Amino acid sequence: MTYAALKAALQAAGVENFEGEARILLEEFARATPADLCSGRDFSDARLADALARRQAHEPLQYILGKWAFYKEEYRVSPDCLIPRADTELLVETLLRRLPRGARFLDLCTGSGCIAISTAKHRPDVTALAADLSDGALALAKENAAANRVSSVGFRKLDVTSPSPLDERFDCIVSNPPYIRTDALGTLAPELAFEPRMALDGGDDGLRFYRAILEHFAANRKDGGFFLFEFGFDQQEDAAALAARHELSFEPLFDLGGNFRAAVIA
Repeated sequence: MTYAALKAALQAAGVENFEGEARILLEEFARATPADLCSGRDFSDARLADALARRQAHEPLQYILGKWAFYKEEYRVSPDCLIPRADTELLVETLLRRLPRGARFLDLCTGSGCIAISTAKHRPDVTALAADLSDGALALAKENAAANRVSSVGFRKLDVTSPSPLDERFDCIVSNPPYIRTDALGTLAPELAFEPRMALDGGDDGLRFYRAILEHFAANRKDGGFFLFEFGFDQQEDAAALAARHELSFEPLFDLGGNFRAAVIA
């Protein structure tokens, strides 16, 4: 299959970035060089054909590759975890800037571990505890910590909808929890059907896990510490109201496009 044919096949399947994904697939599965892409060369290969079929079925490119870049690191990914997204890098940037020297933070619903690991990688003075309910996600996060040579992050299985079992206090409690409304799950891009539902479904109003964390983990926040949450772009008003109900301050954070993306709650 040529580069042109691969692009056409992906475009016909409704892949938005068909040109870029064709290049990535050829580089990964056929070891193609930039010069090869312009040569009209036939890259017929069983692994490439399998990857194309999976992508035509709308399996996310990240799961086909088994890895993805986040912040300045590379993470192994699988259907056991949510795919790390560039929007979440805002949480890492905020932690790097705001955590006091020698801080210890708690990362709830850690998934691939990307928030805790990238933060610890670039702030060697801090330590973290990363928690998730999924055994598969925790195993993956541990692999990612080892692969990125980060030993200052510990891991624990933990259900945020139950009272906190932790007896320590943290400078920050950070989380990118599920925040999509249950009734909206069926309207999402088909690729999201491959990601774990437990990492997407935020309950009837999308706020189930924020309420649980603020209720169950308030005692685990140090005096002067803060919560840092990622939210959906359309949840700013609801997020501010939730903080107000807990008599906490609310500082919205915005992405480069000016869209609401996260908040510091203290």
